[in-house]
Amino acid sequence: MFIPTAVILEGTHDDGRTLTNPGTSEDGTRSTSDAPVRTRRKRDSLNRTVILDAAKVISERDGLDGLTFQSLGAELGAHPTSMYRHFKDKDELVLALIDSLRDRSYLGALVPTGDWRENLRIAARVVHEHYLRYPQLASQMAARTTRMPREFSNMEYTLKAFFDAGFNNEDALKYQRVFGNYVRALSSIEATSHCLPEQVQREDELAWRIQFERLDPEEYPAITAAGQPPLGIGDASTFDAGLEVLIRGLEALAEGVPGAEDR
Repeated sequence: MFIPTAVILEGTHDDGRTLTNPGTSEDGTRSTSDAPVRTRRKRDSLNRTVILDAAKVISERDGLDGLTFQSLGAELGAHPTSMYRHFKDKDELVLALIDSLRDRSYLGALVPTGDWRENLRIAARVVHEHYLRYPQLASQMAARTTRMPREFSNMEYTLKAFFDAGFNNEDALKYQRVFGNYVRALSSIEATSHCLPEQVQREDELAWRIQFERLDPEEYPAITAAGQPPLGIGDASTFDAGLEVLIRGLEALAEGVPGAEDR
């Protein structure tokens, strides 16, 4: 006797979810339990903020290589092509993500103190902490410009510090670039080192020490005379030490500017 195969019926809930005919499996056989419900996000529930929040989750979990429109679709329960309504490509998405994360870290933190040196310290430490908070994005944050409001706000804060120090337009812009490159470069290096697996970090540190102990004093007199291995690439103390060296150098340069005694 021929028994017809059950037909899978599908419908949608009022909230947009797709419901497979309860009690029927995909091969047409009856099931003792309800078939799984496939959830589909409403089209109008997607916006840039929702997508950027999901992009943050994915990039922290899987790195930038894992951040794709396909992975966003899976994370949000939406079709990957839905992302194109809000971002033309991944590059635009990444730049928007960088700017949104800067807002989270910098907003309300860059407060003028009346002392240009302290303002530069604040700006440097805010950026440094930001990079360590989002190490998976460090290299992109260091090398890219978003050309968005948050970036211009940060530039305004630091450039004013150089003007307050008495530098003219040309020198202020030059030294701001030197300052910014130092902060971003060292922050990026430190953040990237923290992304390495802990075992790799330990093995690198051990290998560094072993090789140091084997160095020939006649060939490397300065290194061996130091009596201990050089600090590691990700050593936390080097950032503040370098920052103070940089600020002292700027102070020395500012002393030669007319009117320096009044600042």
